[in-house]
Amino acid sequence: MKAKDLRNLTNEELNQKMDELYKKLFQLRSDIKIGRLEKPHEIKTCKRDIARIKTILNERKRQVS
Repeated sequence: MKAKDLRNLTNEELNQKMDELYKKLFQLRSDIKIGRLEKPHEIKTCKRDIARIKTILNERKRQVS
């Protein structure tokens, strides 16, 4: 997911998206333990998307202050 697309979302939508990504990350980690994860690069992508969302939320918080 690109940062440009994320910046168009509201804070509530970003928080909801982040929750979904955390659930997906948990599922991916579970799958890797079981041994049925076919695309291990998805973990890295998921972590990066979470970091992007956190960065955007932090930027918005600092602008308000």
